[in-house]
Amino acid sequence: MSARTTQTSAAAPLRVAVLADSDTRWKWGALTARRLAPAGREVRLDGRLLRGRATPTPRQLAEVGVEADSLREVSAVEFLRAASEERYDVVVLALVGGGVQAMLHGLRHVWGARAESRRPVVVTGYVGVVYEKLADGLLLRHGADLVLANSTQDADRFRAVYEGVGADSDAVTEVALPFLGGEPYRGESQDRPRTVVFAAQPSVPETRKDRVYLLERLIGHARRHPEREVLLKLRSRPGEHTTHIEELPYQKLVQRLDRPSNFRLVYGHMGEVLDRTDLLVTVSSTAALESLHRRIPTAVLTDLGVREALGNHHFTGSGILASFHELDAGHLPVPDEEWLARQGVAADGGYQHAYDAARERLAELLGTPRLPPLDPYYTHRTAPGYLPGILARHHLAPDGAPLSGAPVADRAPGPLRRAVRETARGAYRHGVQRVAPLIRRLGEL
Repeated sequence: MSARTTQTSAAAPLRVAVLADSDTRWKWGALTARRLAPAGREVRLDGRLLRGRATPTPRQLAEVGVEADSLREVSAVEFLRAASEERYDVVVLALVGGGVQAMLHGLRHVWGARAESRRPVVVTGYVGVVYEKLADGLLLRHGADLVLANSTQDADRFRAVYEGVGADSDAVTEVALPFLGGEPYRGESQDRPRTVVFAAQPSVPETRKDRVYLLERLIGHARRHPEREVLLKLRSRPGEHTTHIEELPYQKLVQRLDRPSNFRLVYGHMGEVLDRTDLLVTVSSTAALESLHRRIPTAVLTDLGVREALGNHHFTGSGILASFHELDAGHLPVPDEEWLARQGVAADGGYQHAYDAARERLAELLGTPRLPPLDPYYTHRTAPGYLPGILARHHLAPDGAPLSGAPVADRAPGPLRRAVRETARGAYRHGVQRVAPLIRRLGEL
């Protein structure tokens, strides 16, 4: 190869495909792809949205605010076919664990049939705090070339799980959440009221009683402090789905409550909301880490207990656990610096180097003439009663090949198909948000 050819190759855009199944995972995947790229190298980003219940709406995509060179909805089988035909350098799997596992087996199958020896580097990870199903989620992600951990603590836990089952842990690579950023907090502004923001979560807490309790306490805080602006930051509008299912949207619950004028519901990009936040309150949202990164006073609520089911147990030792009683009285939590450092928050300015190791590892893999086949921990030898069901949900056979009759789309859906799809999604949402809670209440009688 000539020096001129080598130079041209080095300057070529890094071709990245990001497959995501929700708005938050699209944001994580796209931003991660850009942060992993070598300094100064252009990125050609092809976004692919996996068709399903949580496929982002145009409004959600606009709110995320991440641009792509191409962006369209696909089936799992369609993505696998494109991955076998396109010459991508990197594939980022921004999916739930089962989706990652299915794509790993599907990619192993399609790339095994390629004539050329080189395949793309496969990257996966988590969109936020890992507080549940640690072993399950990690083993479903095993087999990717890079499994990104958002903090030192997560990297240690990830390696321990892999090594504990006899799986290779070399893929675990420490980074940080890719969407941390924004201007550091400089104290309350004299030009506006003090702003308190509650970052809501779709699935935490789960029950109507607990959600109404939080709304009442938040509204009560607004009444006690009429000089403050109290904002309920919502993830999605009614009818939209995010990473998690929301059975009881706050928008509907709050309609029955009397609200003061300084209490409002807001949507939009979390970074823009944080620009005017003086106190961020949440049960366990990843927004707490965004807020801490910017040194904004942050409180993780203990009102409903400190429990694994809520995810706020992740914040033990952080110094920011607090109750509404304390916040009503004016308490501002002070975070523990050692805890912050282990969580990858990097509020001390080290965030700019958080992806250095991952970039070096990616460059090494990209420079390898022939990568070995993808090698997931779950196979028909290790999990014969578990793996086939995961693959079948994505229309894949036990060997990762597309099942006969698997849906494949070559064109954008027409008006009739879109109408049918929206009707189906509406029926699903109705079942999740109306029928399921009713059945659950009846079961408690």
